[in-house]
Amino acid sequence: MNSSTRKITFSAICIVVNIVFGTFVSMLNIPFLFLDTVGTILGSVILGPFWGMLIGGGTNLVLGVTTSPTNIPFALVNMAVGLIVGYVAKKKKFGYKEAIITGIILAVVCPLIGTPIAVLMFGGLSGSGADILVGMLIQSGQEIFTAAFIPRILSNLVDKPVSCIMVVLFISKMPKSFLAQFKRK
Repeated sequence: MNSSTRKITFSAICIVVNIVFGTFVSMLNIPFLFLDTVGTILGSVILGPFWGMLIGGGTNLVLGVTTSPTNIPFALVNMAVGLIVGYVAKKKKFGYKEAIITGIILAVVCPLIGTPIAVLMFGGLSGSGADILVGMLIQSGQEIFTAAFIPRILSNLVDKPVSCIMVVLFISKMPKSFLAQFKRK
């Protein structure tokens, strides 16, 4: 199998990881946790920012076709995850410290991208349990952007560092021979 085929195959697996983890956590209705970018983060660390961006965008396109078209505009958020994690991993070894710092960066960047999309396209709602808090904040007099941003940043402050830490753990358990086939030159 050539290098491109390996990367495409691994990217497809990462998209499936995003969908499976995201669906599983959604079914369990775990607050402040999505895990729907674990595959994007994993692919970004192993393959780099370009492939991470493709995995992130591909995930939302697949979800847009299979579950709801409302997922498609949020591809920008998942693509940003791929780029940011990919560039961090390219510059530094992606260990637990980098995972936590990157997770915190993502926890701010993702809501900054996703909130305007949610506000412009869906009135600030996302179809999640956080919509209750959005509604309460709007009722208390908050502007729609603030009301939509606060629940997103709170949940992302949990979800993104946890997702990044999970990826470090996964990679530490992967065979070195598997990882070696993706080494960037």
